[in-house]
Amino acid sequence: MAREYDVVILGGGTGGYVAAIRAAQLGLKTALVEKGNLGGTCLHNGCIPSKALLKSAEIYDTTKNKTIEFGVDAKEVSLDFSRVQARKDNIVNQLHNGVTALMKKGKIDIFEGLGRMLGPSIFSPMPGTISVEMNNGEENEMLILKNLIIATGSRPRSLPGLKIDEQQILSSDGALAMKDLPKSIIIVGGGVIGIEWASMLNDFGVEVTVVEYADHIIPTEDEDISKEMRKLLTKKGITFVTSAKVLPESLEKTDSSVTISAEVNGETKHFTAEKMLVSVGRQANTEGIGIENTEIEVDKGFIKVKPTFQTKEHHIYAIGDVIGGLQLAHVASHEGIAAIEHIANQKNEPIDYTKISRCIYSSPEASSVGITEKQAKEQGFEVKVGKFPFMAIGKALVNGNSDGFVKIIADKKTEDILGIHMIGAHVTDLISEAGLAMVLDATPWELASVIHPHPSLSEVIGEASLAVDGIAIHM
Repeated sequence: MAREYDVVILGGGTGGYVAAIRAAQLGLKTALVEKGNLGGTCLHNGCIPSKALLKSAEIYDTTKNKTIEFGVDAKEVSLDFSRVQARKDNIVNQLHNGVTALMKKGKIDIFEGLGRMLGPSIFSPMPGTISVEMNNGEENEMLILKNLIIATGSRPRSLPGLKIDEQQILSSDGALAMKDLPKSIIIVGGGVIGIEWASMLNDFGVEVTVVEYADHIIPTEDEDISKEMRKLLTKKGITFVTSAKVLPESLEKTDSSVTISAEVNGETKHFTAEKMLVSVGRQANTEGIGIENTEIEVDKGFIKVKPTFQTKEHHIYAIGDVIGGLQLAHVASHEGIAAIEHIANQKNEPIDYTKISRCIYSSPEASSVGITEKQAKEQGFEVKVGKFPFMAIGKALVNGNSDGFVKIIADKKTEDILGIHMIGAHVTDLISEAGLAMVLDATPWELASVIHPHPSLSEVIGEASLAVDGIAIHM
């Protein structure tokens, strides 16, 4: 059966379902095709479930090791990991039901199945008609469209020769489904996902070793943030090995352990643990969706798009992880909105990716917006930098967590803020003020002119802004 739509969206993750909602708001007849669960990776295998586990880990660690500092003696603290997982699943289910309700509210047609693009055919002279192989086994649905948005997302990447079995060699997907915690784990990759898992598992009491190829962890972040993160996580008991090239061919497994070797500064070192988590990035889901039936170009595994998110086929757009760049849920959502508004001839500004906040939900948290100090210097800026520690903020001391700092980088000539970087408790909430400052092209002086409430953690932003010019009050 053939159905006609103004817009068809291939993929019901964060980018896809948000695009569908915006399309419905603009009066476009919309269909969404999803082979799995609405909400995609972020809701079911990424952002939400991992943060639910991180929160349980934080509470367990705090109750076991830190409540005595507050005068609360919590005896006989124990962990019921099955209840941790049940809480995670309940949160995911609640949000999934919410997304489903939003689809019904927008009168968006949902097709549960695998969608593939067809070439020019009897259905349409243009490529892109979607054939949906329905999950329920019914006859394929044909969706004839004026515009298509590809939002098929990504999946965990592995290293060549290192096969993920989701039993002893885990991806983040497999780790989320663990029924029992291992006693020890090797995490291959010290990027954002690897650090979040290292922090979480350490707080749950797992012995953690992180093996990272680069010479420092979270290599995409400011070096001062990387150094502080390593220092604080090492203090908690996590072992880090950097400048390490993992040798997949050295992998050895027994019923109870995994051993692997790595070249570290010219020396071969061996690592053994109960399980291994491979966290070396994500690859786009471009296979099996019919790209070969179109003129769409793929570069290094990612779909090439214009600033409008159009592919080489102008009526076919692509958004989110499948196009690379910042593979973040909030980025995919706004790319989806931008693509729909372009389809609907709405005026919008191109997305400035340097003004998008990035967050790491470990303990301590880290967040940033803009460029790093190293990037600023490489781009020819003459910079001035202000840093202010949480240990000088009253609310941080009251909360019992005063580790970390805020760092602001500004252009000495124009006074414009180039980047703001934070590490410490609750900085993933504080970063939005910094994001607004970047959007408004604020200067440190303008940011410092905000009268922050006392006592509050937000005071650190005002003080760091003053520190750029050497006039911080409490330091």
